[in-house]
Amino acid sequence: MRTKHVNVLIALAAVVLFSFSCFCISRMTQTSNQLINCRNHILEFKEKILHLKNKTERNRQELINALSKMKYEMTQRENTSTDLVEKKMNTLGKDETVSNNTFEVLKFFFPHLRKVGRIYPDVIIGKEKTGVSFAVGISTVSRGNQSYLKQTMNSVVSRMTLSEEKDSVVIVSVADRNEDYLKSVVDMITKRFKRQLKSGSLEVISIPAFFYPNMLHVKQSTEDSGKLESWRIKQVLDFCFLMLYAQPKAMYYLQLEDDIIAKKRYFTKITDFVHNITSNNWFYIEFSILGFIGKLFKSEDLTDFVRFFLMFYKDKPIDLLLGDIFQVKMCNPGETPEKCAERNKQIRIRYKPSLFQHVGIQSSFSGREQYSKCLSMNERLSP
Repeated sequence: MRTKHVNVLIALAAVVLFSFSCFCISRMTQTSNQLINCRNHILEFKEKILHLKNKTERNRQELINALSKMKYEMTQRENTSTDLVEKKMNTLGKDETVSNNTFEVLKFFFPHLRKVGRIYPDVIIGKEKTGVSFAVGISTVSRGNQSYLKQTMNSVVSRMTLSEEKDSVVIVSVADRNEDYLKSVVDMITKRFKRQLKSGSLEVISIPAFFYPNMLHVKQSTEDSGKLESWRIKQVLDFCFLMLYAQPKAMYYLQLEDDIIAKKRYFTKITDFVHNITSNNWFYIEFSILGFIGKLFKSEDLTDFVRFFLMFYKDKPIDLLLGDIFQVKMCNPGETPEKCAERNKQIRIRYKPSLFQHVGIQSSFSGREQYSKCLSMNERLSP
C-alpha cells in the first residue's frame, strides 16, 4: 500500500515537473519571440533613423550647395569680370528700343550689313544707363607695349563729382580684334573702377568684327601708305559706331581719345559752360582744338554727323571731316573758312583754355610717333 502511494506521488511530481517544464519552455519561447520582435523593431527603428540621417545630410548638402551658388552669383555680380561677357545681340527682343534704329543708318552705307538682322556692339560690361545729361565716348585700340588708357581713365573718372557721375555715362569702346588687349582693358577697368561699373556710370563695349567693310579696295601707292589709309578709315568708322551707340543715352555727347589727360574740374566747367549758353543754336563746342578731342555735340545731331562722316570716310580723317561739315552747312559759297568761322562764333563755339591735354607719343598706328600735346604753353595742363 505504501509503495502504491509512493508511486502516485512520484507520478504526480513527474506530471507537475513536466507541466512546469512545458510552462517554462512556453514562456521562454514567448519571451524569445518578444525579444526577436523587439530586436526587429530596434533594427527597423535604426534603419529609419539612418535613412532620416542620410536624408537630412542630403538636404543639408543641397542647402549648402544652394547657398554656395547664391553666394557665388552675388560675388560675380559685385565683382564684374571677363567671365560675365554678355552678348546683347541675342538677348534683346525685337521690340526693344535700345538704339536698334540708331544703327540702321549703317545699312544704307554698307551693303554687307543689310544681311545682318541686328547691329549692336558686344557689351562687355554695362547696365545700359540712359536718361543722363552727358555721355563721354573713349575709343581705344592696342598700341603694342604702350598704353595710356589707365592714365586717361583715372583723370576722366576721378575728376568728376559724385553728382556728375550720376548724371553721366563714360563709354569705353574697344575697337580692336586682339582678344588679349580686350581682356587687359576689361581686367584693368573691373579692378580700378568697381564703383562706377556698379552704379552704371561706366560701360565697356567692343565693336563686332562683322561691322567693318572689306578694306582691300583702298587705293595703295605703297604698302605703308595703304596701311595708313586703312588705319584712318577704320578710325573714322570706330568713332561713328561709338557715336551711334551713345546717341540715345544722353542729351550731349563728349568725344575723347584714349591718350589724353583731363584738367581738374573739367566736367564741372563743361557743365557750367553749356548751361550758361543763352542760345541752343550751336553746332558743336570745342573744349580742345586738337584733332577730334574734346568735341561736344548735341545727341540729337549725332546721326546727321555720322551720315556725313560715312559719306566721306574713305577720303579724310574725321577731324578734317568735322571742319568740312561745318563749312558745308554754315558757310556761304566762296566764303573763306576764317571769315565763316568768325561770322559763326556762336555756332561753332571754342572754349579757352583747353580742358584736355594729349599725352600719347606712341600712335595707335603701328610704328608711328606723335608729339603734339597742346597748341600753346598757356594751354598746358597739369596731370
